[in-house]
Amino acid sequence: MLEDLRIKNFALIDSAALDFKNGFTVLSGETGAGKSLLIGALTFLLGGKGGVEQIRTGCPMAQVSGTFYIKGLSSPVDGSKINEEEIKSPAEWLYVHGIECEDDRVLIRRAVRDNGKAAAWIGDTPVTRADLVSFCSFLVDIHGQHEHQSLMKVSEHRKFLDSYAGINEKVEEFSTLYSNLVSKKKQLEDMLSDDKTRRQKIDVLEFAVKEIDEAKLKPNEDKELDEEETKLSSFEKLFADIQAVNSALDGSDSGEGAVSLLKKIRSASVHSLSLDPSLEKLDSRLESVFYELSDLAAEYSSYEQSLVFDPDRLAFVQDRQTLIYNLKKKYASSVDAPLEEVLKFKNDAVKRLEELKGGSESRESLEKEIAVNEKNLLSIAAEISEERSKAAQNMSVKVMDVLKNLGMKDARFSVRVNQKNGTEVLAKCGPYGMDEVEFLIAANPGNPLQSLAKIASGGELSRVMLSLKTVLAASDNIETLIFDEIDTGVGGEVAVSLGQHLKNLAKNRQILCITHLASIAVYADNQMKIVKSVSEGLTHTDVKPVEGEERVKEIARMLSGDSYSQESIEHAKAMLRSSSTAFN
Repeated sequence: MLEDLRIKNFALIDSAALDFKNGFTVLSGETGAGKSLLIGALTFLLGGKGGVEQIRTGCPMAQVSGTFYIKGLSSPVDGSKINEEEIKSPAEWLYVHGIECEDDRVLIRRAVRDNGKAAAWIGDTPVTRADLVSFCSFLVDIHGQHEHQSLMKVSEHRKFLDSYAGINEKVEEFSTLYSNLVSKKKQLEDMLSDDKTRRQKIDVLEFAVKEIDEAKLKPNEDKELDEEETKLSSFEKLFADIQAVNSALDGSDSGEGAVSLLKKIRSASVHSLSLDPSLEKLDSRLESVFYELSDLAAEYSSYEQSLVFDPDRLAFVQDRQTLIYNLKKKYASSVDAPLEEVLKFKNDAVKRLEELKGGSESRESLEKEIAVNEKNLLSIAAEISEERSKAAQNMSVKVMDVLKNLGMKDARFSVRVNQKNGTEVLAKCGPYGMDEVEFLIAANPGNPLQSLAKIASGGELSRVMLSLKTVLAASDNIETLIFDEIDTGVGGEVAVSLGQHLKNLAKNRQILCITHLASIAVYADNQMKIVKSVSEGLTHTDVKPVEGEERVKEIARMLSGDSYSQESIEHAKAMLRSSSTAFN
């Protein structure tokens, strides 16, 4: 579970220190207070995208750290049979990566600097972002509002089922085999094309390879040439600017430059220091400025002496730019594309030439290899399909059980798994197997099962998503679930059901939930309030726990729409008493 979170200079949060407890924790706050910033900081900590836009205005760096308690983490791990592909727990992950921890706790830190560079640590060990994502996938599952939309895409339904069935790795392996088969079939198709067409392809590719080779391109040469061309073509302006700088510094035009003037000021300062020792710090600063300006004057003078206009070099650079422009026009996605695309085109062309020049012996070998791969692919696809069908029945029942607890007592939910039509292997199978998976629902009695993506309302989608998350959580060991406004599109009795369900779910998991509904918040074991304020022209977002009367006021505010009255306070007290009684 997440024990604490420390945030510094992240977006609108200048500094925040939060201590979390087990059970159900609600995060609330006024509209626009920045509730989702907290989720953003946590997402960043867990390996989400990091960029300079996340750094608080005027600060050099944003930092987020969190401590996780993982029961049994310090216990010995039998690592004799563990490898990177077989890691099934955070303890095994740490063992494989040689990271030690104490007291079943691990500290995760992440930072991003204003130059765009980010860094991450697990314990005291620096890790890559990919490693961070891999490790944190065992710790936290964040459900944001955007995930509702995944239910509207039938293509996403398969992912939920595969996750529930525990076959993600097997499906990934299948996808790799499928992609390899597609590539080999394409290769064979090219081999079987008539000699004239094949010869034409070879001629085109050989010309491209020769043209690119003769250009003798260097990585990033286009960028370097652009910079040099700008300098050479603007030589007169550059030279005039540097002369102006030197003139101002050494006084070659006006008679007295900044260095000479500062030297006089420095002399007066030294004399004044002898009269008043309290001026020592000011004199020291003036001395530093004098030496720094003197160094600058010397360097600018040296730079001016080095400036030489070379028209032959400018012509060469511009010819080279034209050559690269024409190569990009032919072999890259656009003339503004990186030069690496041209080099990649050449490398790919070399590989294609090797394939196209292969003889009949190579073709026969490829045909045999494809036949073996097709047989293997169909066998694995059948295994995956069988596992999906079994999991679909079980998942349908479990989701319906949860939906009943969320106020959809008469709803029917089904995971439909149909095999694709086709006789050819690549028609019968897709990149993820031979199945088409779709969620069906009948929200009201008497209605037939229909596509969830076509008929579900916003409130129904929220509840279906929560049901899926609940069912998936039961099949893994992730201890912390975070819901960012799961209450979208719901209210009334449905919100009460959501609150009760999250309370029950928190018996075996740590639940963090951002909500604007009081009827959900009252069921929380702990509540935190996000507050936005403006000080000295800067916006601040702070987080603080609310307990006792403060919590009553916060619930009342949620009831009254970002304000509260005596009636709302009494209502809030009644709701808190009622929710407490319901679970005692």
